[in-house]
Amino acid sequence: MVRIRLRRVGAKRQPSFRLVVADRESPRDGRFLETIGHYNPRTVPATIIVDEAKLYQWLRKGAQPSESVVK
Repeated sequence: MVRIRLRRVGAKRQPSFRLVVADRESPRDGRFLETIGHYNPRTVPATIIVDEAKLYQWLRKGAQPSESVVK
């Protein structure tokens, strides 16, 4: 099963995340199929940039978003 989830990047205590499509069995920061956006919680307000075309394409193919992505 394919999941849309967050992949942590950034330095220690300075997290930022990439929105990636990955196999459910892959580790959080392991292999992924495609990057479809990024999320930076350290800015006020938090910055979220998503390539909507790629997002909807993966959702049509059956990818399931994780709980943190839905929020």
